[in-house]
Amino acid sequence: VQLVESGGGLVQAGGSLRLSCAASRSIASIHAMGWYRQTPGNERELVARMWVTGGGDTIYADSVKGRFTISGDADKTTVYLQMNSLKPEDTAAYYCNVYSWGTGTNYWGQGTQVTVSS
Repeated sequence: VQLVESGGGLVQAGGSLRLSCAASRSIASIHAMGWYRQTPGNERELVARMWVTGGGDTIYADSVKGRFTISGDADKTTVYLQMNSLKPEDTAAYYCNVYSWGTGTNYWGQGTQVTVSS
């Protein structure tokens, strides 16, 4: 199974982008879906995560709260990240993540670059 992200690009500060992630085929027993980001020389960090089981809770990194919104459809194994009011510090490679409790597998996409100019 492959996860493929799209929607990245170059945007001016204050602008918006919507990232999409789709699986090559549906993944069963999804526990959570999320987005992470990474800049050169730094560890990958959580941006947003949504739980498919247990109430559908979501969490966001403090730095993106109120600006980013995660959504998705577990049945179709698609996940989205709406990013508004983008800042230069949001510049990073963004990675889609899906965790299946059925197989215990953590799936990752190849990443999509987001660059925010000041």
